[in-house]
Amino acid sequence: MKLTSLKAGRDGALYVVNNALTKMVSAEQVAPTMQSALDNWQTVAPQLQQLHQQLEQGQIDGVAFEQSQCHSPLPRAFQWADGSAYVNHVELVRKARNAEMPESFWTDPLMYQGGSDSFLAPTDDIVMPQDDGFGIDFEAEIAVITDDVPMGVSAEQALSHIKLVMIVNDVSLRGLIPGELAKGFGFFQSKPSSAFSPVCVTPEALGDAWQNGVLHLPLCSKYNGGVFGKPNAGVDMTFNFGQLIAHAARTRPLAAGTIIGSGTVSNKLDGGAGKPVSEGGVGYSCIAEIRMIETIDNGQPSTPFMSFGDTIEIEMFDANGQSIFGQIKQTVVKQA
Repeated sequence: MKLTSLKAGRDGALYVVNNALTKMVSAEQVAPTMQSALDNWQTVAPQLQQLHQQLEQGQIDGVAFEQSQCHSPLPRAFQWADGSAYVNHVELVRKARNAEMPESFWTDPLMYQGGSDSFLAPTDDIVMPQDDGFGIDFEAEIAVITDDVPMGVSAEQALSHIKLVMIVNDVSLRGLIPGELAKGFGFFQSKPSSAFSPVCVTPEALGDAWQNGVLHLPLCSKYNGGVFGKPNAGVDMTFNFGQLIAHAARTRPLAAGTIIGSGTVSNKLDGGAGKPVSEGGVGYSCIAEIRMIETIDNGQPSTPFMSFGDTIEIEMFDANGQSIFGQIKQTVVKQA
């Protein structure tokens, strides 16, 4: 089953989308918004599934699906917590600045709590007051949405609380991160609004690509029209989504509609750092990672961060080349 939220009010209007991403039908009579559906998932999900089957089988006509009409599946959420499940990415960050990586990073996930009150739509511009010094970067990631998760849930039990899967551009301002972390109180200004895919899907709809809380497909990023990265989200993921959810719920319950992110998808190459697509590698899911590798190899980075006018496209395709979640496509623009 595939769902979307059209731009309407603060929380969007819930629609069911067909598998080919060509048609959709309003779910207003079942649940007016995505959050409403998640609040009553056990009752609502079968009804949404029936709508999806009717749309797929042509029993109802629906209307044309247009990505430009979509907001993020949850235009705002009660909670957005982003992990760093691909520890290869963290290892490169620390190596680039000659810092030792604690062994605990391989057994205890990193996670921060991001702003969730103003997500961007998947085709919204990334509006910034300036580009110089901010270090504007994209981060291509996988994310899941949960129902109510009890405190102290096990990693295995947590998997049953994953109701929807999507992709995300976790926008980061790399130039602001060091100063914020130096204060010892975490991210805030360096993590502006994120954008999620036009469509989210149930884990069952992913078929064999979804296994034990891991999505085994490449996540494709195009930067200014060129292929920047296509790392496989199922490779080198140190912590699955069950482990990430259990980590988040260790000392508190999670409300229905909680979004948990994977962190930047990152693959190693022959046990070491990855390579650009142009050199036979799978590339990267953020600019920071190639800059780290340039620093390790050459002593300094040579790839600049994003500037006004730059574009980023993030998408994932199934084995038949069909887009699963639709496309995130954004342009960096100057604040008016």
